[in-house]
Amino acid sequence: MAAIFVHVSDIHFGQERDHVVHIHDDVKKELVSDAADVIADLPSEAARGILVTGDIAYSGKAEQYEAAGKWLDTLAKGIGCPIHRVQMIPGNHDLDRDKLSIGGSKLLDFIRAGGPAEYEKVISNEHDRAALFSRFEEYGRFCIGYNCGLDEEAKYATNLRIEVGPNRWIRFVRLNSSLLCHGEERDDQPELVMGERQFVIPRHAGEENVVLAHHPLNWYKDAADVRQYVRSRARVFISGHEHDPKVNVDRIEEGCDVMMLAAGAAVPFRSNEIYTFTYNIIEFGWDDRTDSLAVTIHPRAWNPAKTCFEADDKRLGGKDPQFTLGSPNFKKVGRAPAAPAKEAGVGGKNAVDELIVELVPAEGVDSVGDAASMSRDVEGYELALLRFFRDLYESERLKILVELNALPSESNERMNQGLERRLFDWLAQEGRLPDMITLIDRLIGERKDRDA
Repeated sequence: MAAIFVHVSDIHFGQERDHVVHIHDDVKKELVSDAADVIADLPSEAARGILVTGDIAYSGKAEQYEAAGKWLDTLAKGIGCPIHRVQMIPGNHDLDRDKLSIGGSKLLDFIRAGGPAEYEKVISNEHDRAALFSRFEEYGRFCIGYNCGLDEEAKYATNLRIEVGPNRWIRFVRLNSSLLCHGEERDDQPELVMGERQFVIPRHAGEENVVLAHHPLNWYKDAADVRQYVRSRARVFISGHEHDPKVNVDRIEEGCDVMMLAAGAAVPFRSNEIYTFTYNIIEFGWDDRTDSLAVTIHPRAWNPAKTCFEADDKRLGGKDPQFTLGSPNFKKVGRAPAAPAKEAGVGGKNAVDELIVELVPAEGVDSVGDAASMSRDVEGYELALLRFFRDLYESERLKILVELNALPSESNERMNQGLERRLFDWLAQEGRLPDMITLIDRLIGERKDRDA
C-alpha cells in the first residue's frame, strides 16, 4: 500500500519566448503522457496527488496561473487523482516584483542587513507583513483554491495527511522560503530567512513529516537552526530552485533518518546535459519489517534524441531508487498489527482506495469551521473550494456570498482572502454547499455565454 505522487518543480509558466514556446508546450504535454504511462504500470494504477515545489509561474501574473491551472487539471486527470489534490508552495518566480512598494523595499533592506531578529520584528507587524505578502497576490488567489493558502502570519502550513500503514501517516508541511526574494539573492551569501515561526514544525506520534520548501537549506541565513528542526522533526525534505536533482539520506541517529530530495526543473529556461527537463514520481509507503517510512523514487528526464521522457538513472541513484527511513514517530504508537495476507486482486487498481486521505485542522488555528470536518461531512467540499477561488472572478465570489446571506449587502467590512475563506467554510457548515455549487455553475455558464 503506497501513496503515489507526481512531483514537479520550477514549471515557469510564462517564461516562454519566441520559438521555445512550442518546445516547452510539447514538453508539458509529454510529461502528462509519460506520468500517466508510468503510474499505469504501478500496482495501484492511480496517484494520490501532485506535489509542486515552487516556481509555478515565471513572474507571478494572473494569466500564468490560469495556464498552470489548466495544465494541472490535465495532469491530475491523466494520473487518476482528483484535480484539487495538489500540495504547492511558492517559489521566487511566484511573486510579482512589480508590486513591491518603496516601503517594502526598505523592509527587505532592513532584514538583509540584519538577520532572524530583524525578520521577526518585521513579520510580527501585520502592516509590514502585508507589504511583503502583496507580491504574492495572484499566487495567493491560485493556491487558496487548492487548500494551500499562505499562512497570514507567515507560519508553516499543514492540513493534509495520508495513511501509509496501520496508524502510520505522512503529513505534508508547507514552508514559504520566498517571502524575502528580490531577484538577486545568492546561496554563497545567504540573505533569505526562514524564521522561527515557520521552521518550528509540528511533531505527532504516528506521523512523519514530508516538508516542502522551494529553496534548499543552504540559501538561508538561519540555515543552522532550520537544519536542526528539519533533521529532528522531518523524515523527508523536498526542495526545488536549483534545477539540479539530488538525493541524500542523513542518519541522524539509530532509527532516525532524514531524506533531502532536491528537484530538477520540469521546464528550465534552457535544456542541456546538466539542466534538462525532469520530474519525479514518488511512492510513500510503510515497511512493516522495520516499522519505517519507505520511499521509492521514479526519476524521469528528457531524452532530446527521442524527444520524450524516460527513466533517469544518472541523477538520483538509479532507475528506481528505494529508501527505508528510520521513523521514530511511527514507533511511538506501538507495534502495528500484522499485515493481512494478500488476496487475489489486492494491490490492483482499487488498492489506492484503501489509503485514507484526511484534511486536518491547521496547526494552532482556532477557526469557526476547519477544513478537516468539512471534507468528512460535506461531499464535494474540496472541488467546490477549488472552483470558487480559482475559477471565479472576485466580483462573482462576492455575488455568491451576498446572495447566500453570508455577507450582508450593506456590509462595509474590508474583504480579503482570509475572510472569503471563512465565509465559504461557514456556508459549508450551514449546509449551503449545494447552493454554492449551483451558483458557481450558473456564473461560469453565464460568463461563457457572454464570451461566445
